[in-house]
Amino acid sequence: MADNVRRRGRPRQAEVARLAGVSQTTVSLVLGGNKQGIVIQEATRQRVLDAARSLGYVPDPAARRLAAARNDLLGVFSFTATFPTDLAHSYYPFLVGVEREAAARGYDLVLFTGSSTGGAGAGAPGALQRVRLADGCLLLGRHVPAGELRRLLDDGFPLVHLGRRDEPEDLAWVGADYVAASAEVVRHLAALGHRRIVLVREDDDAPASTDRERGFRAGLDGTAAGEVVRLTDPAGELTPAWLRARLDEGVTAFVTEETDTHDIWRALRAAVAGTGLSVPGDVSLALLGSPPPDLAGEASPTGFDIPRAELGAAAVRLLTDLLAGETRSGELVACHFRPGTTAGPPASAPPRH
Repeated sequence: MADNVRRRGRPRQAEVARLAGVSQTTVSLVLGGNKQGIVIQEATRQRVLDAARSLGYVPDPAARRLAAARNDLLGVFSFTATFPTDLAHSYYPFLVGVEREAAARGYDLVLFTGSSTGGAGAGAPGALQRVRLADGCLLLGRHVPAGELRRLLDDGFPLVHLGRRDEPEDLAWVGADYVAASAEVVRHLAALGHRRIVLVREDDDAPASTDRERGFRAGLDGTAAGEVVRLTDPAGELTPAWLRARLDEGVTAFVTEETDTHDIWRALRAAVAGTGLSVPGDVSLALLGSPPPDLAGEASPTGFDIPRAELGAAAVRLLTDLLAGETRSGELVACHFRPGTTAGPPASAPPRH
């Protein structure tokens, strides 16, 4: 090829070899760092490097990854539609933490979007097996298909679930410490003088919900009486009449949980509005988590904030540790108490001296 003819495409090792006057094997050894320790004259090595620089040769990253039997790719697979286009989406900070930590550790990300609208579906047969394209994968979602997960774990594929899990026992996870955070919120209500507190939660046995209930019960600590109410239809069951009846029984504070749908918090707010009562003057509310993004501009609910970006970064660190051969299981990350403005002393509380 004449020198004045524009080269098309990526320069190949064969071109470097021709320009340097050596074999392609020698080029591969020099450009690959000669990990085999084969003796190569310094003059020969320099001719190869000069030729590569002259041609603008850049190693093919795909070929290098295949040669190393890994892709330097981390997967992110969700069991619900969690890849947001809106920066205010509650899952966005998780992904920010994942992306930053992955980049810092030299990994690219593959987002598996089968659970999104129009996708193949996270529960479709074999859907989870697509994550094998990556070196390891982060999993998001309250419920995961046990059979698909079991096959990956049995094959030794590195997986980390973003959120604490009880089953399977050999699945590594990073989760928020909902038990300690929920207990702190309830102790705060008790310190304000509340003696009858109700936790209203969805009828769901996901660890994120059961951990919050455990923390609720621990926070009562003999100071206040507590009750847990499970609802299958929050909008239909949590009505103003139901709320008024509980207030007549002496309940002064209601606590609820953050969920993917935020249905419980919305229903509780609507019920209070339907009674015409004021918050926190007539009734106190607390949210174990953060409000939905579209309500973020309203009164800040008493509760706690989930360190989403920190959780995402911690999950990446755990996954890369697994890829490096370390054996680890679960890791809890502390939440941050949020005083908010929706909780105050109960109307019937005696004055403080």
